[in-house]
Amino acid sequence: MRYWYGNSWYFGLKIVVVYEKTNCVMKKLTYTALIFAALGGILLEGCKSKEKLPKGEVEINIPCSGPDFFTNNKFFRANSLGESSDLVASKKKALDNARAELAASIQATVKTVTDNYLNSREFNNKEELEERFEQLNRTVVNQTLSGIKTICEKQVKTESGSYKTYIAIELSASDIVSKYNETLSKDERLKIDYDYEKFKETFEKEMEKLGNR
Repeated sequence: MRYWYGNSWYFGLKIVVVYEKTNCVMKKLTYTALIFAALGGILLEGCKSKEKLPKGEVEINIPCSGPDFFTNNKFFRANSLGESSDLVASKKKALDNARAELAASIQATVKTVTDNYLNSREFNNKEELEERFEQLNRTVVNQTLSGIKTICEKQVKTESGSYKTYIAIELSASDIVSKYNETLSKDERLKIDYDYEKFKETFEKEMEKLGNR
């Protein structure tokens, strides 16, 4: 914009030109800064990926394993490997191994839950209840295993011609609680003193511990 005041016409034009040049320089500086920031991020990632391992050691990346396949406060998870000269047999072995690992994990957790649940309440026949809960644990685990889901599966053929199947499975913790509630509510010896909300609270606390490991 021009202003006519003596010699101010020319002076006003100088202000506009200087502002536009300054704005252009600032844009270039900002653009350059962004480029250097991006390059710095790429170089940093490159350095991380090229971290040297001790001499004689090689990093091994196992399919269907790692933090994404750990048990957390929502799901019980397990992974395993099966190898055979037959592709189908390798998958069966992997699944059987993973199911056995998952079952052991659930039984151990539920045993802790039931022990804590019984210790938190006053029962006259505590030993009898402990024995009954232990029997129910095996029953419920066997029944709920039918609801497992496969969350990862990779199959490869080795140089020797055999097949390997890597697999990861999971089972919802809420499904287990629901199954326990259904089973305990039908048990004549347990349902009298059974407190579903207390049992559920105890179970969820134990799952939180697993999720924070």
